[in-house]
Amino acid sequence: MTDLPELDALEDRLRLHVEALASIPRPPGSAAHTLAQASIEAHFREAGFAIQRQPFRSNGSHGINVLTVPRPNRPELPLVIVAAHYDSIPDSPGADDNASAVAALMELADALGPLLDGPGPWHARIQLAAYDQEEAGLLGSAAHAAVIKEPLRGMISLEMLGYTDRNPGSQRLPPHMIGLYPDVGDFIGVVGNESSRALLNEVVAGFKLVPNLPVEALAVPGRGEELPESRMSDHTSFWERGLPALMVTDTSFFRNPHYHRPGDLPETLDYGFLARVAAGVQTAVYRLLRDGTP
Repeated sequence: MTDLPELDALEDRLRLHVEALASIPRPPGSAAHTLAQASIEAHFREAGFAIQRQPFRSNGSHGINVLTVPRPNRPELPLVIVAAHYDSIPDSPGADDNASAVAALMELADALGPLLDGPGPWHARIQLAAYDQEEAGLLGSAAHAAVIKEPLRGMISLEMLGYTDRNPGSQRLPPHMIGLYPDVGDFIGVVGNESSRALLNEVVAGFKLVPNLPVEALAVPGRGEELPESRMSDHTSFWERGLPALMVTDTSFFRNPHYHRPGDLPETLDYGFLARVAAGVQTAVYRLLRDGTP
Protein backbone atom coordinates (compact mmCIF):
# COMPACT_ATOMS: atom_id res chain seq x y z
CA MET A 1 0.00 0.00 0.00
CA THR A 2 2.57 2.50 -1.14
CA ASP A 3 0.20 4.60 -3.24
CA LEU A 4 -2.97 6.50 -2.43
CA PRO A 5 -6.23 4.80 -3.46
CA GLU A 6 -7.96 5.89 -6.66
CA LEU A 7 -10.12 8.67 -5.29
CA ASP A 8 -13.00 8.68 -7.80
CA ALA A 9 -13.70 4.97 -7.26
CA LEU A 10 -13.27 5.38 -3.51
CA GLU A 11 -15.77 8.26 -3.55
CA ASP A 12 -18.35 6.09 -5.32
CA ARG A 13 -17.95 3.23 -2.84
CA LEU A 14 -18.21 5.53 0.16
CA ARG A 15 -21.41 7.04 -1.20
CA LEU A 16 -22.93 3.57 -1.57
CA HIS A 17 -21.95 2.63 1.99
CA VAL A 18 -23.46 5.80 3.45
CA GLU A 19 -26.67 5.46 1.46
CA ALA A 20 -27.08 1.86 2.63
CA LEU A 21 -26.40 2.69 6.28
CA ALA A 22 -28.26 5.99 6.62
CA SER A 23 -31.53 5.59 4.74
CA ILE A 24 -33.39 5.76 8.08
CA PRO A 25 -32.36 6.22 11.75
CA ARG A 26 -30.64 3.23 13.38
CA PRO A 27 -31.05 3.58 17.15
CA PRO A 28 -30.28 0.49 19.24
CA GLY A 29 -33.12 -2.02 19.13
CA SER A 30 -34.31 -1.00 15.67
CA ALA A 31 -34.25 -3.18 12.57
CA ALA A 32 -31.95 -0.64 10.87
CA HIS A 33 -29.50 -0.91 13.76
CA THR A 34 -29.47 -4.72 13.53
CA LEU A 35 -28.97 -4.53 9.77
CA ALA A 36 -26.09 -2.07 10.11
CA GLN A 37 -24.36 -4.36 12.60
CA ALA A 38 -24.78 -7.37 10.31
CA SER A 39 -23.58 -5.43 7.26
CA ILE A 40 -20.42 -4.24 9.00
CA GLU A 41 -19.66 -7.72 10.28
CA ALA A 42 -20.14 -9.23 6.82
CA HIS A 43 -17.94 -6.58 5.24
CA PHE A 44 -15.12 -7.20 7.71
CA ARG A 45 -15.30 -10.93 7.02
CA GLU A 46 -15.22 -10.39 3.26
CA ALA A 47 -12.10 -8.25 3.72
CA GLY A 48 -10.36 -11.19 5.38
CA PHE A 49 -10.86 -10.47 9.08
CA ALA A 50 -12.14 -12.89 11.69
CA ILE A 51 -14.82 -11.40 13.97
CA GLN A 52 -15.24 -11.38 17.72
CA ARG A 53 -18.50 -9.90 18.98
CA GLN A 54 -18.37 -8.15 22.33
CA PRO A 55 -21.76 -7.99 24.10
CA PHE A 56 -21.93 -5.55 27.00
CA ARG A 57 -24.34 -4.13 29.55
CA SER A 58 -24.04 -0.71 31.19
CA ASN A 59 -26.44 1.63 32.97
CA GLY A 60 -29.39 -0.55 32.05
CA SER A 61 -28.45 -0.60 28.37
CA HIS A 62 -26.95 -3.41 26.37
CA GLY A 63 -25.20 -3.52 23.04
CA ILE A 64 -22.81 -5.40 20.80
CA ASN A 65 -19.43 -4.20 19.58
CA VAL A 66 -18.22 -5.74 16.33
CA LEU A 67 -14.46 -6.26 16.67
CA THR A 68 -11.95 -7.89 14.35
CA VAL A 69 -9.37 -10.34 15.62
CA PRO A 70 -6.06 -8.42 15.54
CA ARG A 71 -3.85 -8.95 12.49
CA PRO A 72 -1.19 -9.92 11.68
CA ASN A 73 -1.18 -12.80 14.12
CA ARG A 74 1.81 -11.49 16.06
CA PRO A 75 0.80 -11.21 19.75
CA GLU A 76 4.14 -9.68 20.68
CA LEU A 77 3.37 -6.56 18.63
CA PRO A 78 1.52 -3.53 20.06
CA LEU A 79 -2.04 -2.86 18.96
CA VAL A 80 -3.53 -0.10 16.81
CA ILE A 81 -7.32 0.23 17.15
CA VAL A 82 -9.36 2.11 14.55
CA ALA A 83 -13.01 2.56 15.47
CA ALA A 84 -16.31 4.16 14.51
CA HIS A 85 -19.70 3.94 16.19
CA TYR A 86 -22.59 2.59 14.14
CA ASP A 87 -25.62 3.66 16.19
CA SER A 88 -27.59 6.86 15.60
CA ILE A 89 -30.06 8.80 17.69
CA PRO A 90 -33.76 7.93 17.11
CA ASP A 91 -34.61 11.09 15.17
CA SER A 92 -31.70 11.23 12.73
CA PRO A 93 -30.55 8.98 9.88
CA GLY A 94 -27.00 9.86 10.93
CA ALA A 95 -25.34 10.11 7.52
CA ASP A 96 -22.46 12.16 8.88
CA ASP A 97 -22.98 10.92 12.45
CA ASN A 98 -21.69 8.33 11.97
CA ALA A 99 -22.27 6.48 8.70
CA SER A 100 -19.53 8.57 7.07
CA ALA A 101 -16.99 7.16 9.53
CA VAL A 102 -18.29 3.59 9.32
CA ALA A 103 -17.94 3.82 5.54
CA ALA A 104 -14.30 4.90 5.93
CA LEU A 105 -13.73 2.04 8.38
CA MET A 106 -15.14 -0.48 5.90
CA GLU A 107 -12.87 0.85 3.18
CA LEU A 108 -9.90 0.62 5.54
CA ALA A 109 -10.73 -3.05 6.04
CA ASP A 110 -10.73 -3.58 2.28
CA ALA A 111 -7.41 -1.76 1.85
CA LEU A 112 -5.56 -3.59 4.64
CA GLY A 113 -7.12 -7.05 4.42
CA PRO A 114 -5.04 -8.36 1.50
CA LEU A 115 -1.79 -6.97 2.93
CA LEU A 116 -1.67 -8.16 6.51
CA ASP A 117 -0.62 -11.75 5.85
CA GLY A 118 2.14 -10.60 3.54
CA PRO A 119 5.78 -9.85 4.35
CA GLY A 120 6.50 -7.10 6.86
CA PRO A 121 8.19 -5.59 8.50
CA TRP A 122 5.12 -5.17 10.70
CA HIS A 123 5.66 -3.15 13.85
CA ALA A 124 2.06 -3.20 15.12
CA ARG A 125 -1.19 -5.14 14.75
CA ILE A 126 -4.55 -3.68 13.67
CA GLN A 127 -7.95 -4.17 15.25
CA LEU A 128 -11.04 -2.62 13.68
CA ALA A 129 -13.94 -1.79 15.98
CA ALA A 130 -17.55 -0.84 15.24
CA TYR A 131 -18.92 0.44 18.53
CA ASP A 132 -22.49 0.32 19.73
CA GLN A 133 -24.23 2.78 22.07
CA GLU A 134 -21.93 5.75 21.55
CA GLU A 135 -24.94 8.04 21.59
CA ALA A 136 -25.93 6.67 25.02
CA GLY A 137 -22.67 7.81 26.59
CA LEU A 138 -19.72 6.06 24.87
CA LEU A 139 -20.85 2.73 26.31
CA GLY A 140 -19.42 0.46 23.62
CA SER A 141 -15.97 2.02 23.62
CA ALA A 142 -15.89 2.00 27.44
CA ALA A 143 -16.56 -1.75 27.38
CA HIS A 144 -13.76 -2.27 24.86
CA ALA A 145 -11.21 -0.04 26.60
CA ALA A 146 -11.86 -1.90 29.87
CA VAL A 147 -10.54 -5.18 28.46
CA ILE A 148 -7.42 -3.90 26.67
CA LYS A 149 -4.49 -5.67 28.28
CA GLU A 150 -1.79 -5.63 25.59
CA PRO A 151 0.42 -2.61 24.82
CA LEU A 152 -1.53 -0.07 22.77
CA ARG A 153 0.25 1.87 20.05
CA GLY A 154 -2.83 4.04 19.74
CA MET A 155 -6.59 4.24 19.24
CA ILE A 156 -8.14 6.31 16.42
CA SER A 157 -11.80 7.26 16.71
CA LEU A 158 -13.46 8.20 13.41
CA GLU A 159 -16.26 10.64 14.21
CA MET A 160 -18.20 12.48 11.49
CA LEU A 161 -15.95 12.73 8.43
CA GLY A 162 -17.99 13.93 5.48
CA TYR A 163 -19.46 17.43 5.84
CA THR A 164 -17.94 20.60 4.43
CA ASP A 165 -19.05 24.20 3.93
CA ARG A 166 -16.65 26.38 1.96
CA ASN A 167 -18.33 29.68 2.75
CA PRO A 168 -16.40 32.17 4.90
CA GLY A 169 -17.57 31.96 8.49
CA SER A 170 -18.98 28.45 8.08
CA GLN A 171 -16.59 27.02 10.67
CA ARG A 172 -17.56 27.96 14.22
CA LEU A 173 -15.01 27.69 17.01
CA PRO A 174 -14.93 27.87 20.79
CA PRO A 175 -14.32 31.53 21.76
CA HIS A 176 -10.73 31.05 22.93
CA MET A 177 -9.79 29.29 19.65
CA ILE A 178 -11.06 31.97 17.26
CA GLY A 179 -8.18 33.13 15.10
CA LEU A 180 -6.11 30.02 15.80
CA TYR A 181 -7.96 27.83 13.31
CA PRO A 182 -9.66 28.54 9.94
CA ASP A 183 -13.19 29.96 9.78
CA VAL A 184 -13.99 27.97 6.61
CA GLY A 185 -15.31 24.44 7.13
CA ASP A 186 -13.25 22.54 4.59
CA PHE A 187 -10.59 20.86 6.74
CA ILE A 188 -10.37 17.61 8.68
CA GLY A 189 -9.51 17.90 12.36
CA VAL A 190 -7.30 15.54 14.34
CA VAL A 191 -7.74 15.92 18.11
CA GLY A 192 -5.49 14.28 20.67
CA ASN A 193 -4.34 15.04 24.18
CA GLU A 194 -0.84 15.86 25.36
CA SER A 195 -0.24 12.25 26.37
CA SER A 196 -1.07 11.22 22.80
CA ARG A 197 1.13 13.84 21.15
CA ALA A 198 3.41 11.31 19.41
CA LEU A 199 0.40 9.46 17.98
CA LEU A 200 -1.18 12.77 16.92
CA ASN A 201 1.96 13.84 15.05
CA GLU A 202 2.25 10.51 13.25
CA VAL A 203 -1.38 10.46 12.15
CA VAL A 204 -1.33 14.08 10.99
CA ALA A 205 1.80 13.35 8.94
CA GLY A 206 -0.07 10.54 7.19
CA PHE A 207 -3.07 12.75 6.41
CA LYS A 208 -0.84 15.45 4.97
CA LEU A 209 0.29 13.05 2.24
CA VAL A 210 -3.19 13.31 0.65
CA PRO A 211 -3.33 16.15 -1.91
CA ASN A 212 -5.92 18.90 -1.44
CA LEU A 213 -6.86 17.82 2.07
CA PRO A 214 -6.47 20.63 4.63
CA VAL A 215 -5.59 19.17 8.05
CA GLU A 216 -5.74 20.91 11.43
CA ALA A 217 -4.39 19.38 14.66
CA LEU A 218 -5.22 20.06 18.30
CA ALA A 219 -3.65 18.63 21.46
CA VAL A 220 -5.67 19.32 24.61
CA PRO A 221 -4.30 19.15 28.16
CA GLY A 222 -5.06 16.23 30.45
CA ARG A 223 -8.14 14.30 29.40
CA GLY A 224 -9.74 17.23 27.62
CA GLU A 225 -11.66 18.58 30.60
CA GLU A 226 -10.85 22.18 29.65
CA LEU A 227 -12.48 21.66 26.23
CA PRO A 228 -15.48 19.36 26.79
CA GLU A 229 -16.24 19.30 23.06
CA SER A 230 -12.96 17.41 22.54
CA ARG A 231 -14.35 14.53 24.62
CA MET A 232 -17.50 13.83 22.62
CA SER A 233 -16.46 10.59 20.96
CA ASP A 234 -15.12 7.14 21.70
CA HIS A 235 -11.45 8.12 22.12
CA THR A 236 -12.46 9.56 25.51
CA SER A 237 -12.99 6.05 26.91
CA PHE A 238 -9.30 5.43 26.24
CA TRP A 239 -8.15 8.79 27.62
CA GLU A 240 -9.98 7.92 30.82
CA ARG A 241 -7.69 4.89 31.19
CA GLY A 242 -4.52 6.83 30.36
CA LEU A 243 -4.22 5.22 26.91
CA PRO A 244 -3.05 7.03 23.74
CA ALA A 245 -6.02 7.93 21.57
CA LEU A 246 -7.29 10.62 19.21
CA MET A 247 -10.34 11.65 17.21
CA VAL A 248 -10.55 12.38 13.48
CA THR A 249 -13.53 14.66 12.80
CA ASP A 250 -15.10 17.26 10.54
CA THR A 251 -15.84 19.10 13.83
CA SER A 252 -19.47 18.02 14.13
CA PHE A 253 -21.89 20.76 15.26
CA PHE A 254 -19.20 23.41 14.91
CA ARG A 255 -19.78 23.03 11.16
CA ASN A 256 -22.67 20.70 10.32
CA PRO A 257 -26.12 22.28 10.89
CA HIS A 258 -27.76 18.84 10.50
CA TYR A 259 -26.07 17.33 13.56
CA HIS A 260 -28.58 15.16 15.49
CA ARG A 261 -31.41 16.31 13.24
CA PRO A 262 -33.60 14.61 10.62
CA GLY A 263 -31.66 16.47 7.94
CA ASP A 264 -28.44 14.49 8.48
CA LEU A 265 -29.02 12.75 5.16
CA PRO A 266 -26.65 11.11 2.66
CA GLU A 267 -27.16 13.87 0.08
CA THR A 268 -25.77 16.52 2.45
CA LEU A 269 -22.25 15.06 2.46
CA ASP A 270 -19.22 16.02 0.38
CA TYR A 271 -18.08 12.67 -0.97
CA GLY A 272 -14.97 14.04 -2.65
CA PHE A 273 -13.85 15.32 0.75
CA LEU A 274 -14.86 12.07 2.45
CA ALA A 275 -12.78 10.11 -0.09
CA ARG A 276 -9.70 12.20 0.69
CA VAL A 277 -10.28 11.74 4.42
CA ALA A 278 -10.67 7.97 3.99
CA ALA A 279 -7.45 7.93 1.96
CA GLY A 280 -5.77 9.81 4.80
CA VAL A 281 -7.02 7.24 7.32
CA GLN A 282 -5.61 4.43 5.20
CA THR A 283 -2.25 6.14 4.74
CA ALA A 284 -1.87 7.10 8.39
CA VAL A 285 -2.82 3.64 9.68
CA TYR A 286 -0.53 1.85 7.24
CA ARG A 287 2.36 4.03 8.41
CA LEU A 288 1.58 3.19 12.04
CA LEU A 289 1.63 -0.52 11.26
CA ARG A 290 4.87 -0.38 9.30
CA ASP A 291 6.82 2.28 11.20
CA GLY A 292 8.71 1.05 14.24
CA THR A 293 8.79 4.46 15.96
CA PRO A 294 7.38 4.12 19.50
